[in-house]
Amino acid sequence: MAAIDQETSQSSVAQTSPRRAQLPAWIENTHPAFWLLALFLLFLPAFANDFFQFQIMGWTFILGMIALSLMFLAGYGGMVSLVQMTVAGCAGYMVAIFGTSAADAISLQWPWWIVVPVALAIATAFGTISGALAVRTEGIYTIMITLAIAAAFFYFTRQNYVIFNGFSGFNQIRAPVVFGIKWNDATPFYYLTLFFAVLSYAVVTYVSRAPFGLALQGIRDNPRRMEALGFNVTAHRIAAYAFAALIAAVAGILLTWQNGQISPGTAGIGAVIDILVIAVVGGLRRPIGPFIGAFIYVLLRTFALDILTEVGLDPKRFKLLIGFGFLAIVFFSPDGVLGLWDRWRARQKARSISSASGDSS
Repeated sequence: MAAIDQETSQSSVAQTSPRRAQLPAWIENTHPAFWLLALFLLFLPAFANDFFQFQIMGWTFILGMIALSLMFLAGYGGMVSLVQMTVAGCAGYMVAIFGTSAADAISLQWPWWIVVPVALAIATAFGTISGALAVRTEGIYTIMITLAIAAAFFYFTRQNYVIFNGFSGFNQIRAPVVFGIKWNDATPFYYLTLFFAVLSYAVVTYVSRAPFGLALQGIRDNPRRMEALGFNVTAHRIAAYAFAALIAAVAGILLTWQNGQISPGTAGIGAVIDILVIAVVGGLRRPIGPFIGAFIYVLLRTFALDILTEVGLDPKRFKLLIGFGFLAIVFFSPDGVLGLWDRWRARQKARSISSASGDSS
């Protein structure tokens, strides 16, 4: 009897030991390229200069977060919102108004640990209200309403001098010194933006698979059926706007700290359209797409002037070069860069299957 119990215990240990050795499912299902990219970004400051860390990568992460908020609404909710850059600009203005800037007559000089939560709350409320006005429409009407809100915010900040300091805006806005670290320095700011970019990516990925995200995708596909099943379609859409506004607000604060200033042009019509282009070029189907589009945009925006000067063209036409670059990507792949990647993988898979079938025959 003891021998039987011993054999049973040994067999149970043999059965449970492989399970203990297994890694979590989310690690096993992650592509190896993801871990290579994570290691590259983590150790990038070891071999990259300050300009690349602060200007290229920092700007990429910030614009990627704003475009990610748009991707969440458009990709998972079917709502194309042009107000996300405006929400980011609102958060930046709140940091300047309640915090410290060169406009001492307007800025209230509050400490950063009060300014940041207040700016996030006001910007998120602004994005939620904008969503409440837009969710009752669909398609082109949603785009027009959000564009009208963005245009109204731009002209209001440009013409108001009492609160928003008009056309000049606010200058000399710096990130706070926390734990003895100057977050406006290149390497600390790089890690700061990297942290919030990774956090926003992880949160969007999690929410998209959570019950709320699945319900939002169901509303995107068939709102009448979801309403018949008992879901509050309007409430889900407004909640999606609030969630996206919070991500854009965090990016808006980081953008203000990076530029050291905030003005009406930061959230102007051109900047609003740029965010839409970034999201579309990167891809609206997965959260990594906006960051890919932002990286391409930042590279073109930063080096377009040098490229045009080298070929003997007018440097003022740098936006034309950017437009041609994005037009080429969208022309060959309506799904953006991610669509090109998916097509390449599908071709490689088809070739491997055909070669395997040929060898077996």
